[in-house]
Amino acid sequence: MTADARRTDPALGAPAPVPGGPPGGSRRWMWLAAWPVVAALALSNEPAPLYVLWQGRFGFSAATITLIYAAYIAGLLVTLTFAGTLADRYGRRPVLLPGLALSLTAAVLFATAESVAVLGVARLLSGFAVGAVLAAGMAAVADLAPPGQKQFGGLVGSASMVGGAALGPMLAGVLSETLPHPTRLVFVVQTGLLLVALAVVLRMPLSRPGERRGERPGGGAEAEAGAGSAADTAPRRARRLVRIPSVPRPHRRTLLLSLAVLAPGMTATGFVLSLGPALLADLLDSDNRALAGGMIFLLFAAATGVQFAVRALRVRVLFILGAVLTTAGMAALVLATAATSVPLLLAAAVLAGLGQGSAQLGGLSTLSARIPATRLAEANAALTGGGYLMAGVLPVAAGYLSDAVGLTAGTTAFGIAVAVLVTAGAVAATRR
Repeated sequence: MTADARRTDPALGAPAPVPGGPPGGSRRWMWLAAWPVVAALALSNEPAPLYVLWQGRFGFSAATITLIYAAYIAGLLVTLTFAGTLADRYGRRPVLLPGLALSLTAAVLFATAESVAVLGVARLLSGFAVGAVLAAGMAAVADLAPPGQKQFGGLVGSASMVGGAALGPMLAGVLSETLPHPTRLVFVVQTGLLLVALAVVLRMPLSRPGERRGERPGGGAEAEAGAGSAADTAPRRARRLVRIPSVPRPHRRTLLLSLAVLAPGMTATGFVLSLGPALLADLLDSDNRALAGGMIFLLFAAATGVQFAVRALRVRVLFILGAVLTTAGMAALVLATAATSVPLLLAAAVLAGLGQGSAQLGGLSTLSARIPATRLAEANAALTGGGYLMAGVLPVAAGYLSDAVGLTAGTTAFGIAVAVLVTAGAVAATRR
């Protein structure tokens, strides 16, 4: 990096954006930019260990739990239809700030919830928030990566997503078991984490959208050539703000093949998030929130750790690995319910996390390396939205099926369906 690129802004003591070039890229700011993603994703999963408490207080069924989770997915998917486009057109910060404000509002609603309806609204708002933060935040991490390290920036962004998802349920599980007011103080702590994230976003040395125009994450002609369709070279004003997120036409097959493996993997982890604590309570006849939060923490800690462990592998290998691990996780889930085995259930959670982490790293690394910066936030939204779409539908179906035929039979049917889908996705990905 040149001396000019390391100039600082005396008012903030932070690297100043370089006009016409990448925003003050540095490892320090790349890692700091990941914190808003961590904080928002922590909130998204914090309710999971607490459902057993709310369920006892409000008296709702397993299907209602999955519907509350689906409200989160719905909010996320709605936001992803425009958050990526807004972040590419107007900048990352104007999307991140409202996203964090919605997270703070959701935290207050969770802390004061006295009905299923309030839980649903809080879950919906947290979905809106996560959609905004994922689309803009993960692109900001890539923007602030040092020159020549955009792929590593994709790894950091992906790890921040699953790392936050691991942090939230662990905090909720432990704090709700050790502190008074188990469904309130957790979200007071979460509010503090979000306020720190807000301060980080206000100080991030992000360039204006016009300064990123024409920049390619890979820095070469290949990335520019890959974006060269008429739709992608059209003036920004000609593109609608609200639309289904996508990628430049030459890369759409890459996106679809990534989703073929990632979406079933995210569906497996979505099941653990929504019905995992209930299944654990059924096996143990216990509502220990620390254990439920620990199970979800293990899932996402595995998803985070595996991305650093396998980051040197080729994308195709990452997709195959993700499919194999997800299938193994579903096999362990089915066996766990049949044998009423808690160790097998924990193994299923870890394997599901490893599977999602591997597939997610493959997808996000591909996008960070190939998609132009002017479309990167939208591309991240397309990948994330496609994964969450399946992750919202199948767990809800499993919840209703479990109410009808029992949790064991519903879980078995779900595990078989996910294993079939991810295997078919891996076959399609390896053929291309």
